[in-house]
Amino acid sequence: MSKRVYIFDTTLRDGEQSPGVSLNIQEKLEIAHQLARMGVDIIEAGFPVASPGDFEAVKAVAEQVKGPIIAGLARISPQDIDRAWEAIKGAKRPRIHTFLATSEIHMKYKLRMSREQVLEAIARGVAHARRYTDDVEFSPEDGSRTDLDFICQALTVAIDAGATTVNIPDTVGYATPGEFGKFIADIKARVPNIHKAVISVHCHNDLGMAVANSLAAIENGAQQVEVAVNGIGERAGNTALEEIVMALHTRRDYYPYYTNIRTEEIYRTSRMVQSLTGMPIQPNKAIVGKNAFAHESGIHQDGVLKERTTYEIMNPAMIGLVHNNLVLGKHSGRHAFKQRLEELGYQLKDKELDKAFARFKNLADRKKDITDRDLEALVEDEITIIPELFALDSLHISSGNRVVPTGTVGLRVQDRVLEEAAVGDGPVDAVFKAIDKIAGIKVCLKHYSLNAVTGGKDAMGEVTVRVEHEEKTYVGRGVSTDIIEASARAYINALNKIVFTVGLEKLPQIRALLG
Repeated sequence: MSKRVYIFDTTLRDGEQSPGVSLNIQEKLEIAHQLARMGVDIIEAGFPVASPGDFEAVKAVAEQVKGPIIAGLARISPQDIDRAWEAIKGAKRPRIHTFLATSEIHMKYKLRMSREQVLEAIARGVAHARRYTDDVEFSPEDGSRTDLDFICQALTVAIDAGATTVNIPDTVGYATPGEFGKFIADIKARVPNIHKAVISVHCHNDLGMAVANSLAAIENGAQQVEVAVNGIGERAGNTALEEIVMALHTRRDYYPYYTNIRTEEIYRTSRMVQSLTGMPIQPNKAIVGKNAFAHESGIHQDGVLKERTTYEIMNPAMIGLVHNNLVLGKHSGRHAFKQRLEELGYQLKDKELDKAFARFKNLADRKKDITDRDLEALVEDEITIIPELFALDSLHISSGNRVVPTGTVGLRVQDRVLEEAAVGDGPVDAVFKAIDKIAGIKVCLKHYSLNAVTGGKDAMGEVTVRVEHEEKTYVGRGVSTDIIEASARAYINALNKIVFTVGLEKLPQIRALLG
């Protein structure tokens, strides 16, 4: 008889703590809705006390996303727990997730607390959270480096105080599968009231063993796994959702466990998180990397053509990676375009569909054959998550090895087109400076990356930028067969996010621009 493993997704909390990642409320909602469609059991929506923006994002997810349990993270203090409850109380199924470090190194140098003080704080904090909801999770931070006797004491106290889930974190990714599996088995055997709580694990990937440690924990009694899409998170990241889910599914001959994840939504979820966070997926990433189902070796190609299972242990369709023989080109109509998008999992509103179809026809004039990957990149670029104050209207570049690069840009701002020109170190720099002249928002470009969406000389270019405005990072993304145009679209996308997040009342230069 297979046992169920609960999937606790922390993409919006630990995942957003990845360096350079900053999601606004609408982006968090978009990801949360997709996580719900995929079937995760718990969404950790954020850390409400961290900032007013995080509080509002958690509150919005709690009130608008239906299906999963919605969790808010809180330190063990009453103030944190109160704030977390304020944020999540609108959820149909709210959970407070509270934590306190238990390892000697953390207690001595970070908390400056004795074991007795830590146990007292756990008892008070969990009991305080339990007054608000009967779904309380407790995590002994740095659990894998905590003395076994003491962690068993701490978990016993937490469960007695009302914790219904106890999560064992490998906070710094130090554990190895054999020892971590035994650690979970020992906890299950030695905590007298463990039958009253679900055992969870939260593993980090500092030594590349997060997934292996999580699987070892499941084999030894863990019933919940804390994960992030694409494995994003602090430092080297978290246990990757897609790897855990597909490992359990593909090797169900070995692992007698199952999840309620709709696996066909994995690929789309991965793409969405990549797009909104600006964190590109490495090509050789398991399950969702560009090369995960690619076969270059002649021997491999021959085998796959004769029988897919010779070299593919998973069917790409299982994760939603569908290849269709329908070829789209410049003679394709709106109906065929819409039908193909629906097959790929996209349900666009009428205005979004009109804009995407116009972009598609423009792309078809430049590119003979349009691939599914081209369509995905184009559609993701057109789906409007935030209002667009600035839109690219025109672009002209003068550049070469014997001339000063010059960029002339026209931006549509409401019902006007504003145009400026600038010179720069290169054509992209010139375009960015011309856009800066129009927008008047002071930003610092922190990161620029360009990736080819598909192969060939006519491939679409996908540009991701990270800009900093008043010590906060914003990610912008743009696609086009012209990399200068893709760069301009990415930069404009980032500026629109600044306007949306900061608000017109705090941007006098924009108010002046609008008259």
